[in-house]
Amino acid sequence: MDRRRFVMRAAQLAASAALSPAALRHASASEPDGTKGAAGRSRRAITRAAEAFRRRVEAARSERDAEWKEQPLNGDRELGPWAIYAKGLPHNTHGEPDAAACHILADGLATGSQERLEAVPLGGYVKLADPQAAFAFDLIGPDAEQLVIPPPPSFSSEEQAAEMVELYWQALLRDVPFDDYDTHPLVARAAGELSKLPGYRGPRRNGQVTPRTIFRGGTRGGLVGPYISQFLWRDLPWTPIRVVQKIRTAQPQRDYLTEGEKWLAVQNGAIVEDTQFSEKPTYIRTPRDVTEYVHRDFTYQAFLGACLMLFKMSAPLDGGIPYGYSISQAGFVTFGPADIIHVVGLVANVALKSAWYQKWRCHMRIRPEEYGGRVAMQMAGKAKYPLHVDLLNSTALELTRARQKSGFLSQTYPEGAPLHPSYPAGHAVIAGACATVLKAFFAEKFVIQKPAVPAADGQSLVPWTGIDLTVGNELDKLAENIAIGRHFAGVHWPSDGRAGLRLGEEVAVAVLREVRLTSHEIVSGLNLTLFDGRRITI
Repeated sequence: MDRRRFVMRAAQLAASAALSPAALRHASASEPDGTKGAAGRSRRAITRAAEAFRRRVEAARSERDAEWKEQPLNGDRELGPWAIYAKGLPHNTHGEPDAAACHILADGLATGSQERLEAVPLGGYVKLADPQAAFAFDLIGPDAEQLVIPPPPSFSSEEQAAEMVELYWQALLRDVPFDDYDTHPLVARAAGELSKLPGYRGPRRNGQVTPRTIFRGGTRGGLVGPYISQFLWRDLPWTPIRVVQKIRTAQPQRDYLTEGEKWLAVQNGAIVEDTQFSEKPTYIRTPRDVTEYVHRDFTYQAFLGACLMLFKMSAPLDGGIPYGYSISQAGFVTFGPADIIHVVGLVANVALKSAWYQKWRCHMRIRPEEYGGRVAMQMAGKAKYPLHVDLLNSTALELTRARQKSGFLSQTYPEGAPLHPSYPAGHAVIAGACATVLKAFFAEKFVIQKPAVPAADGQSLVPWTGIDLTVGNELDKLAENIAIGRHFAGVHWPSDGRAGLRLGEEVAVAVLREVRLTSHEIVSGLNLTLFDGRRITI
């Protein structure tokens, strides 16, 4: 018997002895009668209240005493209103935001003044997405202002240029099935150009971007097996309902905001048409399918589904949780379904508060669709911006202009991006947090049985016969799919997704440390692999 099991068994025997008939008789005989009994219960209540208070204070103190750093910025705010996020405010005919409106918004965000935030003029009917959440507190996990992320690439940098080139390629390849990447000539051309860009930060193989690495993230499991995670294909055990994961996807070859008038209207917050949908629901096979999934999902939808699947497939719990080998008990309210489902939802919103602080009060990063407008206006000779030569000379931009007669970054959503700044990505922050929780609670090395992939028509699933697909790798991949789906849509930068995943991961680890303070069980630690491959124990 290993040491952990020995400790658990000893604790069980000690508990059994404490609850033996003799022990219970002794406890009953020593319990005072009448008012003394009531007083005894009151003393126990006082003791319990003190212990509850101690644990809550310990959690708060641990967050307060953790290191707090100054958040670094990238300097884009100093360039001018055209270099930062301003969607929804009034814009001139070239798509540059009104300076006075930007000043009012900046003042409201600097001071937290509700009056100033209410006074921000809008260019149309669509409202800004909850800037006051940037000031919110939480009662669990780190404070939103406590965590620091790298500053985003600056407006004129080679990294920003490489990201824009990647986004143009993703837009050009939205309707190419992931299964065709190995043989598609345009994918090879995209990989070749990205390989040559010094600012490109995506994964490479032997120094080169390949059809197997292109448009993937940097997590440990994201490069293993099919592009899409099993958790986005398998039936959802929405007990007692079983849900087939075919989605209502958008029509192929139909993109939006590729010409000036509609693009400008959306920058001003206009109400737009709805998405044009395909006739048949389908399993996710193409980038456009992924974009539509992350267009309509609720915050932690994919990870709630993954959690239910893991229980349905009897995936073992992490080895540090005692219920994997308890003789007489099973987890439910603690370290079981009710608990894990709760924590998955809990970390999603804690992580979002950290993201909203970064978005509104720190970076105000311009959205790719706004940046695409700067490119288009410069290409048309209507304005001049400090755009990097790697972008201006790219094949991706050349093919984009040939296809749509402009330099706008096409969008899969008629409304384009939501009305909050770009960095970090909200979907990615949630994905990073929720995937981390699931990796902490479930055994990552468990091999998923009977993996499947969509048939060529997207209407059925067929067996996958490649490398083993493990829970840990597929959760990493699920997090990437949710984050990168927003890049394919044109609404986020790749670095938005990378920073979001890491921020969500950090939030989840901090929350799980606090959750440990609430348990009665003897837990040797929650073990998980971080996105960068490092192993930690909480």
